[in-house]
Amino acid sequence: MNAAVNRIVVGVDGAEPGRAAVRWAAVRAAERGLGLLIVHALHVEQRAYGGGLAGPSPWFDVLAADGRRILDEAMEEAASAAPGVRVDTLMPTDSPVSALVGASEPATMVVIGGTGKGFFGEMTIGSTASAIIAHAHCPVVVLRGRKGTTNYPEDGPVVVGVDGSPLSEQAVEAAFEEASRRNASLVAVHAWSDVTYDDVYGMARLVTQWESIEDDERRLLAQRLAGWQEKYPDVTVNRSLVRDRPRQVLLDWSGKAQLVVVGSRGRGGFTGLLLGSTSQALAHYAECPVMVVRPRKAR
Repeated sequence: MNAAVNRIVVGVDGAEPGRAAVRWAAVRAAERGLGLLIVHALHVEQRAYGGGLAGPSPWFDVLAADGRRILDEAMEEAASAAPGVRVDTLMPTDSPVSALVGASEPATMVVIGGTGKGFFGEMTIGSTASAIIAHAHCPVVVLRGRKGTTNYPEDGPVVVGVDGSPLSEQAVEAAFEEASRRNASLVAVHAWSDVTYDDVYGMARLVTQWESIEDDERRLLAQRLAGWQEKYPDVTVNRSLVRDRPRQVLLDWSGKAQLVVVGSRGRGGFTGLLLGSTSQALAHYAECPVMVVRPRKAR
């Protein structure tokens, strides 16, 4: 296997959320026997105009020196958090989003901070996370903390959103693996109705046999978990079947969990999770780290 596949990618910008992301990613890399790639994008095209600098050469030298300092500090953070992990760095001149998406193609996961400013003053972490979630080639972990801080919980269950779609199946697999590694329990959440009575031009009012639908959804959840429970017998599984919007249910669980895992997009429609909007909401508002599973291109 290519060595690049055996590493975690983390983006840094010199701010504390990025440094916290490095520490978190370094610990995860050590647990898995992986290397770490720290990426700081200079974003030359955004800074090349209107900056009031004398010329391209002095301007780039200053920018590159600052980038090198940020990467050196990040390497120190990684060494402190997980001594012995192999650390490489990358300082491309394009945008942070394109740099991280490119680095994600052969990687195990991409990790980014989830609070504060993003790579530059004009780009918040939220917009950076949204773009990477939409385009990455591997799972993306957005490090959300309790009440918008870098206080990332180390206890509580791993929570996974389940809807039966192919990406949801991958999310379930990832969640079982994470729970097993952390000696944590797993909460499988299936929010089987994501419409209100006023949605879909009032058609939801016609649905009266909720008990029958709930039985079907309970069977679906059991089927989606059966094989994984056999593969990970060490993981205690609790099921949560809720007739509610998945976004709010998972946000509520994030206040008690140490990790929430979702697919980047689910089935949609009446009985499915709208995981496009759900994953984006979690990236912006969750109170614990969020892993968004992305479809990986065939190699």
